[in-house]
Amino acid sequence: MSPRSPWSALAVLSAAMLMTILDGSIVTVAMPAIQRDLGFSPAGLSWTVNAYLIAFGGLLLLAGRLGDLIGRKAMFLAGNAVFTAASVLAAVSTGPGMLVVARFLQGVGSAMASAVMLGILVTLFTGARERAKAIGIFSFTGAAGASIGQVLGGVLTDLLSWHWIFLINLPIGLATIALAIRALPADRGAGLAAGADVIGAVLVTSGLMLGIYTVVKVEEHGWLATHTLVLGAVSLALLVAFVLRQASARTPLMPLRILRSRNVSGANLVQILTLSAMFAFQILVALYMQKVLGYGALETGLAMLPAALAIGGVSLFVSARLNTRLGERAVLLTGLALLLGAMLWLSRIPVEADYVTDLLPVMLLIAGGGLVLPALTSLGMSGAKADDAGLASGLFNTTQQIGMAFGVAVLSTLAATRTEELLGGGRSQAAALTGGYHVAFAVAAALLVAAFVVALLVLRQPGRDTTAAQAPQLTPVA
Repeated sequence: MSPRSPWSALAVLSAAMLMTILDGSIVTVAMPAIQRDLGFSPAGLSWTVNAYLIAFGGLLLLAGRLGDLIGRKAMFLAGNAVFTAASVLAAVSTGPGMLVVARFLQGVGSAMASAVMLGILVTLFTGARERAKAIGIFSFTGAAGASIGQVLGGVLTDLLSWHWIFLINLPIGLATIALAIRALPADRGAGLAAGADVIGAVLVTSGLMLGIYTVVKVEEHGWLATHTLVLGAVSLALLVAFVLRQASARTPLMPLRILRSRNVSGANLVQILTLSAMFAFQILVALYMQKVLGYGALETGLAMLPAALAIGGVSLFVSARLNTRLGERAVLLTGLALLLGAMLWLSRIPVEADYVTDLLPVMLLIAGGGLVLPALTSLGMSGAKADDAGLASGLFNTTQQIGMAFGVAVLSTLAATRTEELLGGGRSQAAALTGGYHVAFAVAAALLVAAFVVALLVLRQPGRDTTAAQAPQLTPVA
């Protein structure tokens, strides 16, 4: 395989994705140990996650557009360098403040690299069959990172210390940078003059960061609290001002033409709804197993491993073939139906569940995620012009973060509220927690129904979307 083979470039992009996903899942397992060692307060501990999310979600759109302007390869390399250095800083942290700063910098580096990954991928793989296969492999890497992180986080924390969950990024990051220099094609970008809208950059970055901060603090303050309403209104005003600015700016940061494609707009909306619902599985199922069934951290990771393997196996070996044969839209609808079945099953999970009969079927139905994610990615990038590939990639990653943050705020709040009601009514701790999770799983099912309806009514198989059809075919950037 030559240094400039698209497949070697895909291997580099997948390694970077593995590092990012691995870091996100591995930290959650080690949080109790971090709290004991560094003296975090219960409220302060959440900032080991929130600091990363705010930087990552707030900068994705800006980083994606800058990648189009200054070159996606340069942005990818710089992002990986920042992320790797910040990981070392996190590993040697001696206090809460130092770790929170390091996590924020990790989010900055991750946004810079992640925002352009799909933009690079779709410009390298232009054929439908090859692109479907490449996206399937890329999605498999994400599932692998999630599963490895859950297990590896418990192993490293128990056998060594929490410091090693960050140090593991050092060899992966250095290898990724070294290989990317040769494997990724050079691209000059359109130049800052083509979209150097400083005012727009300030508006969108501050609006997204403030919005994500507001959402992740909902569980603490409540939906109708002054804190939530005021900051939410300011965030919305900033984002509206950004859109108005893009409509009139001579060199817009985000040309609004990208949203004219039904597939781009529809796929991003479906992704917000789907990932909001999937929080119920990613986090609440793990909490259910630990708080209700009494599983340990490592046991929980192993118990959820079949789901990650199912998602990864389907995305790697099945999704590309089905996307080519049936079309991404049909595959997406099938995957959403499977995920809906999983959420409905979980909405009736008993207090004393048996893993084989009550939980394992859910782990298998979650394989629908291996159909949804590659199909959504293909549809979400199908209407982007070559010059906007980085922007489309950044937008797609931004809606991922919005979906996950929304899921955290809505589903965890609903579960906690219902649990308190049941405890007040005399239910046992386990029964009250399970009842709270039932509500969250039912709402997740409703979100998936909404995602299915949007996908059915809005999305079109690539080639039928007139906006996408009129756009020039994406070609590799030399």
